[in-house]
Amino acid sequence: MADAAVTFLLENVKKLVVEQASLIKGAEGELKQLENDLALMNAFLIEHSDNRDNGPIFMELVKQIREAIYDAEDALDTCLTLKAKSKSKPGGLPNLKTLDLAKKVKELRLQLKPTFDMAMSNLKGPAQSLADGSASALGTSHHNILKKTALVLREDNVVGFADQEAILLEYLSEKTELLDVISIVGMPGLGKTTLAYKIYRHPEIEFEFPVLIWVYVSQEFNVREVLLTILKKFTRQDMSGNNNIELTRLVRSHLEKERFLLFMDDVWTNEDWREIEAALPKNNKLGKVLITSRYERVAKQTNHNREPHKLRFMSFEESWELLQLEAFGKGNSCPKELEGTGQHIAKQCGGVPLAVVVIGGTLSDKQLDRREWEKVSKSVSTLVQEDQRTTYIISLSYNKLPHNLKDCFLYLGMFPEDTEISAWKLTCLWIAEGFIQQKQGRSLEEVAEDNLGDLVARNLVMAETTKANGAVKTCRVHDMIREFCQNEASPANKNLFQEVKKTRQGVLDPAITEIVKRRRLCIHYNVMMEFLRNKPKGPRVRSFVCFSKDTIGLPTEHTESITNAFDLLRVVDATPLKFTKFPAKLTKLIHLRYIALSGNEFKALPEGISNLWNLQTVKIDTTSRELEVRVDISKMVQLRHLKTKAAISLKEMRLKGRGGDNLQTLSRLSAESCTAKLFSRILNLRNLGIRGNLNTLVDASYLGKLEHLEKLKLVHDPFSMMGEKKELHRFPPLHNLPSNLRMLTLSNTQLAWNQMTILGGLHSLEGLKLKEMAFKGGRWETQSGGFPNLETLHIARTNLEIWTAASDEPFPKLKNLILKNCEGLQEIPFAVGKGKNLQLLEIERVSPTLVQSAQKIASAKIEKEKQEMQGGEVRARRGGFKLKTSPGDASSSSTSN
Repeated sequence: MADAAVTFLLENVKKLVVEQASLIKGAEGELKQLENDLALMNAFLIEHSDNRDNGPIFMELVKQIREAIYDAEDALDTCLTLKAKSKSKPGGLPNLKTLDLAKKVKELRLQLKPTFDMAMSNLKGPAQSLADGSASALGTSHHNILKKTALVLREDNVVGFADQEAILLEYLSEKTELLDVISIVGMPGLGKTTLAYKIYRHPEIEFEFPVLIWVYVSQEFNVREVLLTILKKFTRQDMSGNNNIELTRLVRSHLEKERFLLFMDDVWTNEDWREIEAALPKNNKLGKVLITSRYERVAKQTNHNREPHKLRFMSFEESWELLQLEAFGKGNSCPKELEGTGQHIAKQCGGVPLAVVVIGGTLSDKQLDRREWEKVSKSVSTLVQEDQRTTYIISLSYNKLPHNLKDCFLYLGMFPEDTEISAWKLTCLWIAEGFIQQKQGRSLEEVAEDNLGDLVARNLVMAETTKANGAVKTCRVHDMIREFCQNEASPANKNLFQEVKKTRQGVLDPAITEIVKRRRLCIHYNVMMEFLRNKPKGPRVRSFVCFSKDTIGLPTEHTESITNAFDLLRVVDATPLKFTKFPAKLTKLIHLRYIALSGNEFKALPEGISNLWNLQTVKIDTTSRELEVRVDISKMVQLRHLKTKAAISLKEMRLKGRGGDNLQTLSRLSAESCTAKLFSRILNLRNLGIRGNLNTLVDASYLGKLEHLEKLKLVHDPFSMMGEKKELHRFPPLHNLPSNLRMLTLSNTQLAWNQMTILGGLHSLEGLKLKEMAFKGGRWETQSGGFPNLETLHIARTNLEIWTAASDEPFPKLKNLILKNCEGLQEIPFAVGKGKNLQLLEIERVSPTLVQSAQKIASAKIEKEKQEMQGGEVRARRGGFKLKTSPGDASSSSTSN
């Protein structure tokens, strides 16, 4: 909704008033009044944005507000840019009078007033979107038509998921001491309802459960209708005269006597579940409940002892079988001449049954025309998105999102299809774009991570990899979801972003002349050079993000092309472009919040970056071993992340500025730049990387004062030393290390294994990575009493040969053990492998005897899980033990059943 744009401008105005007194002198009163106006409009939009009765007039009003806010933001920022230039170069520009800014802000308020007044006068209540209600009624009618179209239960042409069906049937046959609730979760269109209905009609289920009840819950949840539906199974008596309390009691009294299976399809919220749960007899161990939900957190709430069953995507073979059924009917197969094209189409459906059904229906109308099939193969995602069923099913989830999540979700459409997205990059971009609002007691990063976790839990985003603490590290978006995001975010709708690409005719889309109307530009393909040669100009463009798969060498003459084209940039991510030199004009773009650049010759970050008072994130990719950062961090109040793989040679901080308090990531700092003075100014650091001669840190006490530091990476770099002892002679003592450290990575430190006892004293440590000869020596005896909270141990490249354990449980909470390139290691201590919490053992490029050791551990773990399952301990279902091996180490991976 528009409140994201309003909130962003509101926060900018607040910061101007507080932090840029000299720049806004004389305009304080007008800015404060603008702040009040924006706060009122923001509150109004938040109040009405989630109302389902909002008709077309409300949506048009939202669009007008958004465009008005964009215009106001651009005008204000243009004025501030000119004033900043005038202040820094008095002789280069005509000096702006003190009252110019005040006058401009007053003009902006007058321009916004008609739109605000119309909103406040015409939309006082959620049901008053139109005087006669016709627009709202039209929307509801269209909604109902789509609902009936989308929710037809498929009883024929049901393909695949036999393994999923078998797992759920096994769950339903398990004996439990209390009422058992089983849940199926998955993204929209994946077939949760179809699978549940297949089980509902299964002969074994009909035999096993005398009472079968199917209830469709839906977004329009009505507990009264649910209770009455259940009661119809037991009595023909009209119960509509009873109140909800009486109905709840009657349902419970009927269910507590029966061997029943209750299907609750499409449960949306925890509140809905709590109302249903009140009518269920918890002590009836013969009863079962099976629910489907898109929201994983709802499914987890239904049963704390059993993980939700996450429905997988269809395999290619299943997709191809279903596509043929839809296109040709039962008993018919695809003609040989269409097989290649048809199989290509099936792959593009991404394993989502709804997409296969939609495309299959399209192909059924094309008969056997090969050219028509090839046309379909080139536009699968577009055809899926244009189908009303797809739009409706995804829009249900989108419309249910809280207002603060909607733009975060749509922004995912910026990324190319099938891209593995870095969670760190995504959350930093969300923050820079203004989509994340501060919450008391939480950092912006924590709020952003919560938002990503929420989207994953709603099955709108797929977590690809996770961190040691379970947080998302990388994620993906299904093509069907991505197409929805792109359509909803398009200039015709929200004007959130625009993808720049080439049409099939080889023409840039959008045309260069259309760029002036866009807010954010993303380029996915190698059209960059043609785009820049056309000298684009985008006075409204705030974000420029490049996603080219290949590295693009940027000629020197185009160094300033991006900065010359877009004066008001907030975000510039041009990592695929290799600059020959740093674009000097970048230091003049005072509204920049996020910079990500790469260049083989980048050896310095210019001092002018210090003047970018809005800057939050700087990420520099360079092949240089060292990056001289001439920036004075004490001047950069908003700076949160400074990241590069080179060793950062940092300019000494001055003590006058207020910068440094918000800095959370500093990676990788040269060891020579580590000083007590520096760390006294960046006490809120959470992520620190240090590269260089680590001997200089051994006796330093300042690291121990970083109470908020959670992640530390130490790289001992012998090439950075001149005539000094290359090896790290010892590790810092425990009292000189951060007490709240959760993740530690060591590389090339070559420490003796007996120094592991120091690390074992880090009681908050959850993840430990030992890479590139972090420790050396042939023998390691793990001592007892250390590493009380370690969950992940990753050892890569070591000359370790013998590993023993001095106690029965050396790592009491270890979940993941990863061993790579440990060719000399003979075996894993059985005491480590038998740990009750161990879930994953991953080995790669290890000795044959280590493989055998791992297989013995896996067999013992799997056997124990089977015994627990037979004993009725459902907790084993929370995720069976897994042994992952590389092809060179073993023929296949072992997994618990």
